[in-house]
Amino acid sequence: MVCSLLIWLDNTVLSTALETLADPVHGLDATPSELQWATGSYTLTFATLMFTAGALGDRYGHRSVLVTGLVVFAGSSVWAAYAGDAGQLIAARAAMGVGSALIMPANLAILMWTFTGPARSTAIAVSSTSAGVGMAVGPVLAGTLLEHYWWGSVFLVNVPVVVLALVGIALLVPDFRSPVVRPLDPAGMLLSIGGLAALAYGLIRAGQVPAWSSTDVWAPIVVGLVLLAVFVLVELRVEVPSFDPRLLAQRAFGGGNAALGLLLFAVSAITFYHAFYLQGARGYSPMEAGLAGLPTALGAILGAPVGAHLVRRRSLRLVTVPALTVAALTMGAYGLFGLRTPLGWIELLLLVQGLSIGMVLGPVTAALISALPLDRAGAGSAVTNTVRQTGSVIGVAVGGTIMSIVYRRAVEPSLDGMPGPVRDHARVSAEQARHAAATTDRPALARAADDAFVHAMHVGALWIMFVTLLGAVVLLISLRPVPGGEASAGHDLDRGPGHEPGHDLDHEPNHGRDGGPATGGATPRTGADVRRASDPVPHTPDPD
Repeated sequence: MVCSLLIWLDNTVLSTALETLADPVHGLDATPSELQWATGSYTLTFATLMFTAGALGDRYGHRSVLVTGLVVFAGSSVWAAYAGDAGQLIAARAAMGVGSALIMPANLAILMWTFTGPARSTAIAVSSTSAGVGMAVGPVLAGTLLEHYWWGSVFLVNVPVVVLALVGIALLVPDFRSPVVRPLDPAGMLLSIGGLAALAYGLIRAGQVPAWSSTDVWAPIVVGLVLLAVFVLVELRVEVPSFDPRLLAQRAFGGGNAALGLLLFAVSAITFYHAFYLQGARGYSPMEAGLAGLPTALGAILGAPVGAHLVRRRSLRLVTVPALTVAALTMGAYGLFGLRTPLGWIELLLLVQGLSIGMVLGPVTAALISALPLDRAGAGSAVTNTVRQTGSVIGVAVGGTIMSIVYRRAVEPSLDGMPGPVRDHARVSAEQARHAAATTDRPALARAADDAFVHAMHVGALWIMFVTLLGAVVLLISLRPVPGGEASAGHDLDRGPGHEPGHDLDHEPNHGRDGGPATGGATPRTGADVRRASDPVPHTPDPD
């Protein structure tokens, strides 16, 4: 739980610091595209390295990989805290993504190896709760630090959390790895990194140029799509792929992951808007903005257990599809926010949004993870997390690009007659426009920048709502009952009343069924399907 908390804490802390990082005086004078990359470089390496990290855990032991990831994360957090410019911050964030990629699959795999039966769903739910805790603590902690210290302090806070996690791992966590030794797949890793990086670059660049016909916009997008297509083809030809696209071909598993990817796309984009809306357009301090975001975190904390309880009484489909639809409507409601919208209405909307997102993320994630083959725990869980983080990468890129394009068009009429340097700064972002307005005593420019930003947020919120509604449709189709009542992992995750959400008994090994009663608790599995990392690897003769 502490490891998962660390990742969510860092994500929410950064979102609170975005406005400060854009400040020319107290921050790094970062442009919107640089802030997109500060967020996107992290999720890019996180998404593309997770399947490789899962294979490393299966080969060398998940605890060893988890410890390595924590050390990398702590070191890169210190680097980010003392970055001298936006470029260094982007590089440090990418290194933090490497650490997170090593942490997440190992963390989930250890849960799957350690727990069985209903206890596994409980363990996953407890781990998922850390997301809500991180969402609650992160913004308030960041606001407190930014009120009293410099912006780099929001990254240093990761270090004591890492120390706590390392102590807990040393005392409590055994080292498990898969009995099947699999290749590391460097070709797949390079293709996925190159493809996603090129695609994200093209999408972010689109928000900086007047027309998409520019070669540095469409060429990276095309190259990225081609590389990702080649990546899928390569993985399909590998005998034991680290990222198995065949899992996504199964209707429920693939559809559930697609829905989560679209939801994370929307969450990342709307979070990007929310930070600038409260601190920039509304003028809230970092602490006030952090406190204003608490209803979302509270909703997410409550939503996961409520969703799990409702799924046990109804079904995954009947609970998560309506919840995802409500989440979409709350994101579209950002199109109704203005510069004087009462804070009470905003808080109520954020509470409903957090509840609905928690009711989707927790149960669907538990269902997808528990349906994975146990002997591919690390790499299999990495498929789900890779799709989710890919959604986050593209969400920040597309959401930020829509904001930049619409803002620039909306603010342009207000720049007539202004000096060239003022116009240039005002076109970059609302933050730059406000700074230019303050230094040149042009309050009308600041008001025009706020109005242009709110208009851009309205347009972006509508697109985000449509993307989330698409996710609800995908979930509705993928979780529909299978004719004839067939059930298989990744193909029939929608459980009826009385079933544990996401717990597919058809794919459980025969622990406690053929060889004695299942423990149902926090007892490590025993038998041929689990071994400690120090045990010798049994030799499996080639089929030939």
